Amino acid sequence: MYNKISIGPVTIYMYGLMMALGFFAALVMCLRRGKKLGLDEDIIWGIFFCAIVGGIAGSRILFYIVEFPKVLEDISILWNFRNGFVVYGGIIGGVLASYLYCWKKKALFIDYFDLVMPALVFAQGIGRIGCLFAGCCYGRETDAWYGITFQHSEQAPNGVKLMPTQIISSVGDFVICGVLLYYAAKKPERGRVGALYMILYGIGRFAVEFLRNDYRGSIGFLSTSQLISLIVVAAGAVLFAKAPRMAEGRKTAENVE
Repeated sequence: MYNKISIGPVTIYMYGLMMALGFFAALVMCLRRGKKLGLDEDIIWGIFFCAIVGGIAGSRILFYIVEFPKVLEDISILWNFRNGFVVYGGIIGGVLASYLYCWKKKALFIDYFDLVMPALVFAQGIGRIGCLFAGCCYGRETDAWYGITFQHSEQAPNGVKLMPTQIISSVGDFVICGVLLYYAAKKPERGRVGALYMILYGIGRFAVEFLRNDYRGSIGFLSTSQLISLIVVAAGAVLFAKAPRMAEGRKTAENVE
């Protein structure tokens, strides 16, 4: 796989291109679904831009934390933006920035949270294709027929058959997107679509981590991402369970008004 493709004087980094395509696809999906749900298009645009800023900042900050020993060895990593983004940091940063935006605009965050999550995981699926081109997030060595071998990667070991963790993650994200869209069509209580994303993505990410072999930081016998996954799944389960009460409380407040 080649992450860097040159067309004349123009150099295209596939990792960045896939990230951009993911953002664009998520925006289109949110705008279309948001219109059907009667949500404010201006709020969706605002969330989109806040999520980009918060997501990039969050993913870089977590990357710096996880790769802190390498940063100390090579300070230039701080301004190398060709790669080095941690997905969970991006999710946390994007959600936090979006929440603050909705709070400022006095919009009900939970409705937009449910709207965005299927689009987000679809974007993640596209982003993982970028990981495949870049060779990051690579898997453990394997002799299985489905293993992949990099020949020109700057990150993954070349000439060695590896578990296709990028492909597994990408397919898994697209499947989760389909499940969330199907579930959303059933019109569940507010918060449950977003909560289901947290549960499904957290479980999937926890499992895939066992197949990866790139350095991701560790806390005890778990990788940093696995620990975050456990927290995300637990928070998602709580939100899913409490969603009916939240919806009832919202209805009560609306009736009082």
